[in-house]
Amino acid sequence: MAFDLDELLPTKKPTRPVDLTGLSIGDLNDYIAALEAEIVRVRATIRDKQDVQAAAQAFFKK
Repeated sequence: MAFDLDELLPTKKPTRPVDLTGLSIGDLNDYIAALEAEIVRVRATIRDKQDVQAAAQAFFKK
């Protein structure tokens, strides 16, 4: 049985943009704060992954 490598890769499903027209100014500010918090979380995850990658590269270069 042959495997299709494309089936093993995670698929990225496009997300729909949030409809902002019905949100109040306060809700929009809260939404921005939530997005900024998510950005901080993602950047921290990227840093962690970069640290692991750098450690692996340093280990295998020896």
